[in-house]
Amino acid sequence: MQRADIVQAAAQIFRQKGYHATSMQDIADAVHLQKASLYHHIESKQEILLEILDAALDRLTADISAVVESDLSPTVKLRLALKAYTLRLNEDRDLASVLLLEYRGLDPKLRSRHIARRDRIDQLWRRLVKEGVDAGEFRRVDPVLTSFA
Repeated sequence: MQRADIVQAAAQIFRQKGYHATSMQDIADAVHLQKASLYHHIESKQEILLEILDAALDRLTADISAVVESDLSPTVKLRLALKAYTLRLNEDRDLASVLLLEYRGLDPKLRSRHIARRDRIDQLWRRLVKEGVDAGEFRRVDPVLTSFA
């Protein structure tokens, strides 16, 4: 049994049942392990949740950063960044669901770490909006508020 298999199974269960309603026994059953054997691969449900969130953020950050760092016009960058974001979330709906809905299940210390990582994506969106406004391609808007849209 590979750790990645466990994490992927957990993401699917978190999407279906929610983080709090999912037990380690649910995850063990999904990957055909005894609960005690599962703990040889994973220490806790928090660890799994954090790994899922980190993987989703890493992928989204890489996708959006590649577009923002390109030499394209801000308008083209915005289209491509939105497309990359949408495609990534549709590519793995289990990861997307956990990223968008289940981060609240993290312990406060881990949640603040996650939010700091998530803020990097928000910074990329703000940077892109500001670049478009500065280039005169977008109307004057607040990049911070617009990045939440």
